[in-house]
This record gives sequence, C-alpha cells and structure tokens, in this order.
Amino acid sequence: MSEKSTITNASEEINLVDYSVEEIENLIYNIRGKQVMLDSDVAMLYHYETKKINQAVKRNLERFPEEFCFRLTEEEKENMWSQIVTASKNIETNKFRNKKYLPYVLRNKE
Repeated sequence: MSEKSTITNASEEINLVDYSVEEIENLIYNIRGKQVMLDSDVAMLYHYETKKINQAVKRNLERFPEEFCFRLTEEEKENMWSQIVTASKNIETNKFRNKKYLPYVLRNKE
C-alpha cells in the first residue's frame, strides 16, 4: 500500500488508502459474465461499513440497476466461497461464508 489521498464529498472528508492494482484485481470476481466486487470489499476500500453500503443500495434502487448491482444467489455465494478459499490462505475469508444475508456485488459503470 502506498500513500493516503483525501476526497472531499459534500463536506465530508474520506481518507482512502491507495491499493496496488494487484490488490484491487484480487477483489474482482466474474459473476454472471460481469466483473464485480463484493459489497464488503467495496466497503473496505472506502473504510465504510458493509451495512451502510447495502442501506444506500436499498434506498436508491433506481441508481443501482441490476446490470450494475445485484444480490448473489446461494449457489453463487458457495461457488465464490470456493474461489476465495482456493485463492487465499487467509482464514478471515470465513466471515464471508457465514454472512447472514446474501451479499450484493457491484460493478463499475463503464
């Protein structure tokens, strides 16, 4: 990780840590033919709570059409879990498997 940068958003400052391209690429998954990131990974990158990200999505559904944001099915979640465990030696990935709700995945508008 390198230096921190600051983004000002509606009178609120958010400190972001610059991640390497490789670190970010490791957070991108191919689901339903789309490159997406888990809600929890987006929250981590922005130092935000996953719960808050999901609340924003639910409250602004018109801004998050299904082509850019959707909830995983149970099968997709289990397949993703397998990918994460295979690619990672970090036991913290267990927090993903035990999530109470199916996670959202988000895609960047191109």
